[in-house]
Amino acid sequence: MRKILLPLMCLLVLASCSHNDVLKKKGSSGKTLEVLLVADAKIYKEGSSTRQIVDSLFRSPQKGLPQPESKFDIVNIPVSSFSNTEMFHMCRNIVVCNIKSDNPNEVYFNTDRWASPQVVFELAAKDQHSLDSMLLRHYPTIEKQIYRAEHKRVINAFRGMRSVSIMEEVKDQYGFELVVSDEFELAKLSNPQPELAWIRKEAKDFGIGVLLKVAPYTDKDMFREDVIIGNIDSIMSHVEGPADSSYMAIERRVSLYSSNCDFEQSAYAMETRGCWRLFGDFMGGPFVAYTILSPDNKQVITMIAYAYCPRFGKRDYLMQVESICHSITF
Repeated sequence: MRKILLPLMCLLVLASCSHNDVLKKKGSSGKTLEVLLVADAKIYKEGSSTRQIVDSLFRSPQKGLPQPESKFDIVNIPVSSFSNTEMFHMCRNIVVCNIKSDNPNEVYFNTDRWASPQVVFELAAKDQHSLDSMLLRHYPTIEKQIYRAEHKRVINAFRGMRSVSIMEEVKDQYGFELVVSDEFELAKLSNPQPELAWIRKEAKDFGIGVLLKVAPYTDKDMFREDVIIGNIDSIMSHVEGPADSSYMAIERRVSLYSSNCDFEQSAYAMETRGCWRLFGDFMGGPFVAYTILSPDNKQVITMIAYAYCPRFGKRDYLMQVESICHSITF
C-alpha cells in the first residue's frame, strides 16, 4: 500500500506496506471507470455546490467520442455506509469526502489500501466550501491516477492471457514490448511496410485494435500538431474497408484534441483524440493516438488505438486498446 499526502500543490508523504501485506490483498471490484463517491446526502444532494462540481468534473464528456459518454460513472453512498460495510472497501476507485471541523484540509492518496488494484482519495475538509475548493484543485491528479490504475488493471488482465507470439514479434521487429492478450491477432495491412503493424480483435458486435508505426527521430517538428495529425491519417489509410476502395481516415467533421501525456521511460509524448471513419463506406468510431519519443531519442513511435462498436458505448472498449499502448516497455 502506498499513501501520499497531497497538500496545496499535490505532494508528498510516502508510506508503504510490506510485500507480504500486498500479496494478501483481495481483488478489487467495480466496472471500468466506475468511481465510488463517499459523501453524505446533505453534501451531495441535487443542486448542491459539491454535486455541481462533481458533475462538471467526473461526469464531463470524454473527449473524442462520437456520442456523449461521461469520463466516469459515479456511484454515491453515505460515509456511514462506507464505514460499516466491508464490501464497499473492495471498490477499486474510491473518493471519500470527509467533512469535520477539525480536519486539516488535506487530500490523502492511497494505492491498494483494502484491495488490489485500488486507488483511494480522501478529502479531509473542514467544511463544504473547503471540500469544493479541494475537488477543483486536485481533480486533475485524481483523474490521472484513476486512469493510470485502470490501464494497469487491463494490462495485468492481458498479461494473464498474453499472446506470446504477437509480443515476441513486436519486440523482434521494433525493439520494445507491448502486452497483448491472445484474443488479438496481427492483421494484414494494404501495402504492408516493415515499420507498420496492425494488432486487432474482431468480434460479432465490435472491433478494436492498435495501429503501430516506428520512424527515425529527425527533429522536433515531428511533434507539431499538424505533422502528428498528418501521420495518423497516413497510417490509417493502410486499413481497407469491406467496400471497394474504402479506407480508414480521420473524421474531420468533429473536433480533435491534442495534449501532452506521460509515458514511463519516454522523455516526451503527445496524445491525440478524435474520431475515424471509413471513406467510401459507413463505418466509424473513436480513436486515441500516442506519439512517443523513445528513451534514446532515436525513434518516434506512433500508436493509434481505435474502437468500432455501433451498438454500444465506446469508452470502455477504447480503454482496452489504450491500455495496450500504455503497456509499452523499451
